[in-house]
Amino acid sequence: MSVLFVDLVGFTSASEARDAEDTREFLTRYFDFARTTIERYGGTVEKFIGDAVMALWGAPVAREDDAERAVRAALELVGAVSGLDPGLRARAGLLTGEAAVSVGPQGQGMVAGDLVNTASRIQSVAEPGTVLVGESTKHASEAAVAYDYAGEHTLKGKTATLHLWRAMRVVGNIGGAMRSTGLEAPFVGRDRELRLVKELFHGSADEQRAQLALVTGIAGIGKSRLAWEFEKYVDGLAGEVFWHRGRCLSYGEGVAYWALAEMVRMRCGIAEDEAPVTARAKLRTTLEDYLPDADERARVEPRLAHLLGLEEGAAGDQENLFSAWRVLFERLAERSPTVLLFEDLQWADTGLLDFIEYLLDWSRGHPVFVLALARPEFAERRPGWGSSKRSFSSLYLEPLSAAAMADLLSGLVPGLADDLRGRILARAEGVPLYAVETVRMLLDRRLLTREGNVYLTSGDVDSLEVPETLHALVAARLDALPFEERRLVECGAVLGKTFTRAGLSAVSDVPEAKLEPLLAGLLGKEILAVQADTRSPERGQYSFLQDIVKRVAYETISKRERKAKHLAAAQFLASAWSSEEDEIVEVVAAHYLDAYTSAPDDDDALELKAQAFRMLVRAAERAASLGASVEAQRAFEGLRAVRRPAHARRTAGARRHGRVHRGQRRRSRSALRAGDRAV
Repeated sequence: MSVLFVDLVGFTSASEARDAEDTREFLTRYFDFARTTIERYGGTVEKFIGDAVMALWGAPVAREDDAERAVRAALELVGAVSGLDPGLRARAGLLTGEAAVSVGPQGQGMVAGDLVNTASRIQSVAEPGTVLVGESTKHASEAAVAYDYAGEHTLKGKTATLHLWRAMRVVGNIGGAMRSTGLEAPFVGRDRELRLVKELFHGSADEQRAQLALVTGIAGIGKSRLAWEFEKYVDGLAGEVFWHRGRCLSYGEGVAYWALAEMVRMRCGIAEDEAPVTARAKLRTTLEDYLPDADERARVEPRLAHLLGLEEGAAGDQENLFSAWRVLFERLAERSPTVLLFEDLQWADTGLLDFIEYLLDWSRGHPVFVLALARPEFAERRPGWGSSKRSFSSLYLEPLSAAAMADLLSGLVPGLADDLRGRILARAEGVPLYAVETVRMLLDRRLLTREGNVYLTSGDVDSLEVPETLHALVAARLDALPFEERRLVECGAVLGKTFTRAGLSAVSDVPEAKLEPLLAGLLGKEILAVQADTRSPERGQYSFLQDIVKRVAYETISKRERKAKHLAAAQFLASAWSSEEDEIVEVVAAHYLDAYTSAPDDDDALELKAQAFRMLVRAAERAASLGASVEAQRAFEGLRAVRRPAHARRTAGARRHGRVHRGQRRRSRSALRAGDRAV
């Protein structure tokens, strides 16, 4: 069992200067917030004592992660008090152990004994704004919570001293899942934005309505970190939440509905390289679990299978497809609140953006929370997207304040020399990623070493020229890599944000067995990471820790090398997926097209043009069959760059294109005309 005490510091003296009604109103709001927060984390409020709260986990129902949820709740409560009243702070004490519990008539647990008294004493020695825990609580929760040792304390009424720890922040999902093993800066300066995202999510859940939150900001400003903090929060809640994540691909100018397909795979447990037979079986099993109506399953399954590239589709009726796809998320939301996180929305295809708006309209009576992350250029591409919806909220992440950036560096590398700190902060201009990448560069060059809990300079940093831009900073880090590692980074950049070891081996021509030490070096330098989320279809794959690293690495590849690498990537992908699977045909087409445009005068240009031509036709047909007429039009317009070689006959695929499009709406006819002009 875990017992928590939270107390408002200085509230008694502050209330003397308040009106009695104001004091009562504040306490009511505070106690309501405390009860809601504690219950969301699976705890029970045992009592309110003056301005203090006592809560417990483990009675009347015990869970193996009670101690961790209690720490999460304590951090949430203490961190939120200043938002309720900027002049007040809270402190908390928490202890896990055995206690005598009597269950009341309402099923509530009443706890008493030394555990309660000790938890109260721990709270009394905590500094304002902190959470102190005992050794047993720390051991039970340290997989997901970062701690600092707070020393030995002699507590009133206790003969023996106690070792206490200060809970700093949550660093992983429940049980430590997805905890970063590398350098992770503290989450600073975004409390208001995170609080707003939480409120929007709970509003969606409590009021049973769909909600869209669009988070916009420049590269490196903290959009992904905000989403990660929210994911950790949701994962720690006691109630079930269906979490989905999908990433929009930059490659190929947005593969039709790729992010949505990732979410369906995530729900079904389908890996990206899953065999079609087992993938279809997993899809059917998932639908049997969540869609009890057989007729509904019969309508939804083939349309979801088509989305995943497991079944060919006829001419795309977008509304028919959308109505089937949304059913899955509606049935999930009827059981528990459902979250859809779309990353890199600036690269989303038009069809996906249309589906999200469709979902918000047609599923507005379901607790579906859509969180979308985008760069500012998204607003130029799709002005006003989502803003006409009643359930739309927008957040723009501004650069962090100087104070927040200083806190970030202090938490990231405590003990950093003042001069170096000042130079980094001056250049960072409030962009967190710049500061983090600078520290990584210093560690790469062994100019910083860790001694205990602080970092000390171990080289001549006075003569170090800190690059002025984030782009230049990343380029400097890449330039310092050994040749073999740099070559792998460039090959990975051609493959995309994420890639498999087999794909990297194919593009780099390095046997998989020899990749291990090179990849280990890149993981250690935090250039790459491994997808650790067991729910993700990309689980076990490698990914660039930051997209800007991929972009800078790609820009440094010569055109001749780009051609060879794109061709190797296209051939690998074409061989890794069966000919019946058209889900990645847009990506293969883009690789062939880039291989051709990198060296259009080479002897094999005609062959590459023919390959690109065939793949682009298939890509357009697939997009059209999914009702993604804009993507179909773009694919056929891409044919202009690779006009049919003179000796090539009009392909059967190109002839089928006319039949595919004839039944579509007016907007789709423009795709047909573009295709005819290209052919």
